[in-house]
Amino acid sequence: MKAILHNVGLNPEVEAFAKEHFELVTPESMTEVQAGEIEVLLTNGKGKAPKELLDRLPNLKMIDVLGVGYDGVDTAECKRRGIEICVTAGVLTADVADLALGLTLSLLRQIPSGQELVCSKRWEHKEKLPLGRQVSFKRVGIAGLGQIGQAAARRCAAFEMDISYFDLKQKDVPYHYFDNLTELAANVDILIICAAATKENRGMVNAEVLKALGPSGVVVNVARGSLIDEQALVEAVKNGTIAGCALDVFEKEPFAPHELMGRPNVVLTPHIASATVETRKKMAAIVLENLKAFMEGRPRPTALPFERL
Repeated sequence: MKAILHNVGLNPEVEAFAKEHFELVTPESMTEVQAGEIEVLLTNGKGKAPKELLDRLPNLKMIDVLGVGYDGVDTAECKRRGIEICVTAGVLTADVADLALGLTLSLLRQIPSGQELVCSKRWEHKEKLPLGRQVSFKRVGIAGLGQIGQAAARRCAAFEMDISYFDLKQKDVPYHYFDNLTELAANVDILIICAAATKENRGMVNAEVLKALGPSGVVVNVARGSLIDEQALVEAVKNGTIAGCALDVFEKEPFAPHELMGRPNVVLTPHIASATVETRKKMAAIVLENLKAFMEGRPRPTALPFERL
């Protein structure tokens, strides 16, 4: 029985199928003999596949990702060696966009702080929260207007927000376009990060962008932690350069900056944007279809074109 490598915890359906047809091994347990035979790596959006790991797998042919992000994969090496990368694009769009709006509401309407006030029984003693901020009618800027960014924009439209966006190219959409992220930030109240993570846009939300956003502006990130200069964000929150932030992703997960914890103007969640029963089942089904197609020698349904790597 051939071995298959996984470097993250697997969805139960994926794990059951893999165990039925392969010997499951991890990078830590993998022998050199197994390494030479492995053709498939199962991972997710948080998994890492650096050149050091790929170098141990001379016959690797496919990386099957339970997620849309693959910034932890050495794409240059995959392209050089012809290793396919398959993702679960499309099925998690609604969930991620939903969470973007959920984080925005939680932050501006102080939902976590309100729950803490009630559960601590401080409300019983007449303690009150300071007034929150209205979500409807705000100016929102979306960094990255792909599928998720557009889905977030449609949800913002339901709140009658004035919508702007930054992207590498102008899209055929009824929103205001900015070709400069700093200029976008200077013209919005809420900056929602939906861009794909690449080497080129690492830290694109930097101190300059945060200063432009200003003391009444907030940042919401449902994309990747690497897109924000995390230390600059910490300083901006601490110094009042911006009004606050809501983050589902972080630069060095599972670690979030301690300086942001416990602040009433910060909402933090543990990378749960796609974590619903419905979406995870759909994602698992795509991963399995790619795996079955590989076993049967068929084209993989969601393999990324090599020119995109």
